[in-house]
Amino acid sequence: MRVLLLYPLFPKTFWSYEKILELVDRKVLLPPLGLITVAAILPQEWEFKLVDRNIRSVTEAEWQWADLVILSAMIVQKEDFIAQIQEAKRRGKRVAVGGPYPTSLPEEAEEAGVDYLILDEGEITLPMFVEAIQRGETRGIFHANGEKPSVTETPIPRFDLLEFDAYDSMSVQFSRGCPFQCEFCDIIVLYGRKPRTKTPKQLLAELDYLYELGWRRSVFMVDDNFIGNKRNVKLLLKELKVWQAENGYPFAFNTEASIDLAQDPELMELMVECYFNGVFLGIETPDEDSLQLTKKFQNMRNPLIEAVQLIAKAGLRPMAGFIIGFDGEKSGAGKRIVQFAEAAAIPTVMFGMLQALPNTALWNRLEKEGRLRHRDSSINQTNLMNFIPTRPLEEIGREYIEAFWELYDADRFLDRTYRCFLMLGATKAKPKFKFPSWVDLRALCIVIWRQGVKRKTRWKFWHHLFSIIKHNPGVWDHYLTVCAHNEHFLEYRQIVRKQIEAQLAEYLVEEKKLAKVGARG
Repeated sequence: MRVLLLYPLFPKTFWSYEKILELVDRKVLLPPLGLITVAAILPQEWEFKLVDRNIRSVTEAEWQWADLVILSAMIVQKEDFIAQIQEAKRRGKRVAVGGPYPTSLPEEAEEAGVDYLILDEGEITLPMFVEAIQRGETRGIFHANGEKPSVTETPIPRFDLLEFDAYDSMSVQFSRGCPFQCEFCDIIVLYGRKPRTKTPKQLLAELDYLYELGWRRSVFMVDDNFIGNKRNVKLLLKELKVWQAENGYPFAFNTEASIDLAQDPELMELMVECYFNGVFLGIETPDEDSLQLTKKFQNMRNPLIEAVQLIAKAGLRPMAGFIIGFDGEKSGAGKRIVQFAEAAAIPTVMFGMLQALPNTALWNRLEKEGRLRHRDSSINQTNLMNFIPTRPLEEIGREYIEAFWELYDADRFLDRTYRCFLMLGATKAKPKFKFPSWVDLRALCIVIWRQGVKRKTRWKFWHHLFSIIKHNPGVWDHYLTVCAHNEHFLEYRQIVRKQIEAQLAEYLVEEKKLAKVGARG
């Protein structure tokens, strides 16, 4: 069986980082970990080719070669996911799909013409699919029926199928699931509230394989809450600390974690000793009423700004997600989020309007209340809310545009990054020295030219850089890397403004039409 694994295009998003990736001659931030795990679970006598369409298009020879096409996708990839299914069917290929998007909305994949729906987690449903193929079945839907697999038997992903040079970072996964109950979150719907972890031996075997293949850049732990099972993650970190030291710290790690990380100094210290240098935190809002309503109780146990700063002082650069549009939210939420990010000195602030994701508690509640505006699953930072909020949608949209614009103002971003790195704890890892590549030197020169010479922020850029070198010299190179990130956000904030304003204009026209119809009635 010759299998073509296809990963659909992402639209421009907060995390697409095109401008930054261009600087270092790379195409994509992260690889499709799900697809290369699928390739590892399927029979190894099958032949595999992988095409990440964020890197390149499928060649005619690859289409001709394939007996079966398998796609995986997230909701944000919907448009190209559907297009590639249709392209494969036009060529007479059998098509199987799985992943978060088909699992959440299988009817949309069915409408596009797929032959096989491999839903839920592949450790359970892929063997069902293989058996169906061996029986000669040409169609099928495979469910786990609520069963959650142990991930201790998950094989090492087929990293060898990837075009390494195109990726800025590599991905591994230690756990699935999250113990919390946030109303808007689909992770607990897809993977459950009991975090399941691999063994330390398993994860180190994955890192061994990446090392053997020659990978020497950063690695992202894609767990939606890396510390969901603190006991097991500490067992991993104690072994990872030894592995990193023995191999000269070849990988710098980043991950996602809940804010209660700040209350566990041992865990933070272990992460820093393993060469973790950044963590994404789901803060969502500084408004306690909204946190209460959305059941984000873990964010209410301790002062949020203090928690963020404890994490930074431990040596983990904080990144954070924020949301506007919660029920009962008072006017000015956008400004309060900006003020919080400034006070906490969080450089990278992922910001979006609240969206009801399929099958979440929020989706089900809004559906009962008749408040879903549409069931369109296209969700991005450039989309208006897909439900009727408790305050005017236009007001929320305007606040969102203004806040996003302020957050990524060049002066504000430099100041926040500077204040963060002044207090950022230095790494305790001792990676081997390596001379920077020509690509890295060129990227550094471009950033210095743009931010240190060309822009009006040039004096601030030099002042902050020399101050970091003087007061916290162990983080200066990390600091410069984060300064470069605003090359992406300065462009992306314009995309956000343009697309949200266009959608608001359409929305207001629709509202006027409805008002006229109502008046006639």
